[in-house]
Amino acid sequence: MAGESAGLEARRQRGLADAHRRQADDAERRAEQFEIAERTESETARILAPLAGIGYHLLADRRWPGSRTAQVDMVVVGRGGVFIVDTKAWREVAVHGDRITRGQEDVTDDIARLADLAYSTGAALADTGLAPNEVHAITALAGQRRMHARVASVDVLGVHDVIGHITKRGARLSASRVDEVLAALLQHFPVIGEQPDTAPQVVVPAPVLARSAPPAIAGNEGADDVHTNEAHDDELVEKLLDGVLEAPIEEWMAFLDPAQAKLVRRSFNGPARIRGAAGTGKTVVGLHRAAYLARATGSRVLFTTYIATLPAVLESLLARLAPDMVSRVDFMGVHAFSKRLLDERGIAYRVPGREARLAFDDAWNAIRASSPLRSARFTRRYWEDEVKHVIKGRGLTRFEEYADLSRVGRKHALPLETRQAVWDLYEAYATGLRKRGGTDWEDVVLMARDALRERPLDRYGAVIVDEAQDLSCAMVSMLHTLVGDRQDGLTLIGDGQQTIYPGGYTLSELGISLAGRGVVLDLNHRNTAEVLEFAKQMVADDQFVDIEGVDGVGDAVSAVTRSGSVPTVHRATSAGDHDAAMVARIRQVLRLVGTGHGDVGVLTATNQHADEVSAALRAAGLPVVSLQRYDGRTVDAVKVGTIKRAKGLEFKQVLLAHVRERLLAEQTGQPSEADRERRELDRRELYVGMTRARDGLWVGVRR
Repeated sequence: MAGESAGLEARRQRGLADAHRRQADDAERRAEQFEIAERTESETARILAPLAGIGYHLLADRRWPGSRTAQVDMVVVGRGGVFIVDTKAWREVAVHGDRITRGQEDVTDDIARLADLAYSTGAALADTGLAPNEVHAITALAGQRRMHARVASVDVLGVHDVIGHITKRGARLSASRVDEVLAALLQHFPVIGEQPDTAPQVVVPAPVLARSAPPAIAGNEGADDVHTNEAHDDELVEKLLDGVLEAPIEEWMAFLDPAQAKLVRRSFNGPARIRGAAGTGKTVVGLHRAAYLARATGSRVLFTTYIATLPAVLESLLARLAPDMVSRVDFMGVHAFSKRLLDERGIAYRVPGREARLAFDDAWNAIRASSPLRSARFTRRYWEDEVKHVIKGRGLTRFEEYADLSRVGRKHALPLETRQAVWDLYEAYATGLRKRGGTDWEDVVLMARDALRERPLDRYGAVIVDEAQDLSCAMVSMLHTLVGDRQDGLTLIGDGQQTIYPGGYTLSELGISLAGRGVVLDLNHRNTAEVLEFAKQMVADDQFVDIEGVDGVGDAVSAVTRSGSVPTVHRATSAGDHDAAMVARIRQVLRLVGTGHGDVGVLTATNQHADEVSAALRAAGLPVVSLQRYDGRTVDAVKVGTIKRAKGLEFKQVLLAHVRERLLAEQTGQPSEADRERRELDRRELYVGMTRARDGLWVGVRR
């Protein structure tokens, strides 16, 4: 037909024209997006530029590792850690639980990609010794201020809030560590367009901002003027100063040094142990390791210890350093875990109460005056500890087991006749407890252990035990049952020098072999040299059998990184004199820069003395919080409690109140083995209390 070919060609050309218009429109939209990205990223760079003036390095427009085209807007590294900053020109942003939306669009996956990048970057920097929690991901919302949300471990901030967020962490890395991390980051995040074999380009940002400002960001009309010189306004100056001031003690308690950071990621092909003297960071390594194992394996982790109040504190600390993992780690004391297991299995028991004390009263009062247990060289408390820690702590059921037991941790050798008398006391106590229908805490643990042996619990991929030396044989056996000898299953953390409970055990009794999977930490970051030297006097002649079955005098410290004032000892002439001096000391240390009420701990040997201290401080107008109620969150109140409650905790300033004079003096005369054992335990407890002090120590002595 005439004209048909021309018509076909016309339609083809129009089709091409339409396609070109669509391509042009797409290109125009992409160009607009890149222009917005250019403006928003430039805005972020301008706002963060003052960081260069206080020692931070800003790496802009770096290539996303593993991608040829994707880029990372900004990587900031300095004394406060590593911060990966991704700028978004998002409007109508809303957070719904663990999801984030932009208008009607769910953009959680974009945030999750940044979280994955931070995690992989932490792994890439592991060889530098950087702790996993020192790499942070930030989504900066262009033109926004006074906004902070957290999604998938990423901090979503208004761009004007980023600099304050970075500086508030203070100085966490040494200058040499920053240099090492920077060198690794330059390799990990190459410049866009840089070939892999090209030497990394060092970008040093100019601390002086450009005179001219780029045009306003589209869609931000009506917002605060984001192009004023942020480096000079009062708000920015205040944020920079806040970053210089010392953080509360809770921030310090999550600090890792490079050797500790490497240990966090170390893999062991069976049960392992981390030990070291006080102040070497064992607990914080365990805390970071819990988060690492939960993230790396995807399984649940149990973090447990003997001290009932410590798990809540550690859970709060983990919420600071790895909030995305806190729901995957169960923090609970050994007794709390035992109770929960029995409740879940429907196994009947009575919560231990006064029945145990009354049953032991009856058993003790029935002992004849001629019994070897009535010897003046021993006390009722000594035999009560023997039953609780040595016999029931192991779950012994036959006298023959006890007759041949080495009794690790007890100094006084017992002849067979005395052991038979102790066994009779134990049986009388057990019979009286059953008649009263009661149980003690040792029974609760043994029942839980037996329940797990009968039917294992497949809930945890790893178990971390802090202060393992304070647990009993039965407790460790129960926890070992949860994970067996699997890779990275059981991590025992502790220091035999800090054993403050009578009795003891060895891992060989439980059939647990470490087979070279033991690590010793020997660098003390916590205490000043003066505090540590003073504390070591308490355990200078102390000898003990470690849980690995080796006689020892405590692990040595290779170096102490900090120094300070010499500890103060106040020998009070009266209760009033003691309390007045204690209050004066607290008021003195509160005048130190960076020390608040919540950085001060007053520790005692007994709950009664803790109550007396609390009353004296309140009467002086000082705010007080009991360690029994302290949960690890920053609080503006002096912390008061027993030394046992303070295990695993740290304070900038420690005051030991109502210390007995005889514990500081040289021992005289010929004490019995039982008395010597008790004195060693009490002095170890003082050592534990003294080494809770980071910056300063005061000891109030009562004659």
